Amino acid sequence: MVLEKYVEILLVEDNPGDVLLTQEVLKEGRISNHVSVATDGEMAIDLLKKRGDFSESTTPDLILLDLNLPKKSGREVLEFIKNDPELKHIPVIILTTSKDEADIMRSYQQHCNCYITKPVDFDQFTEVVKKMEDFWFTIVKIPKKES
Repeated sequence: MVLEKYVEILLVEDNPGDVLLTQEVLKEGRISNHVSVATDGEMAIDLLKKRGDFSESTTPDLILLDLNLPKKSGREVLEFIKNDPELKHIPVIILTTSKDEADIMRSYQQHCNCYITKPVDFDQFTEVVKKMEDFWFTIVKIPKKES
């Protein structure tokens, strides 16, 4: 059963396998959604600021952000988002392989909304994304801001 809610998601991830898997799990979920993908930190910022090829992009309702990205790291992207008055309201979920306590602490200090360590196992990863979707899209109220 798909709920009548619609969510715009920005997935910032450079691993094609993780992108595909995340998109598939979200497509099968209960929430109607559209997933835009940025494969590096600079692309994510350009998409969020609607620069260049992204002038027609939609402001996401939620951002899934990997920390380890080319060009600009996820840490830099998070800092940019949370320091931008037009973007800081968007919930940012860190979805990364890093289990480093310094990364976790820094992410929360930079006001991420949630930190999830990606499981390496396919089935566990699928389950984590499903639980994340259920929590963030059926329980939590996400602010909507017109694009």
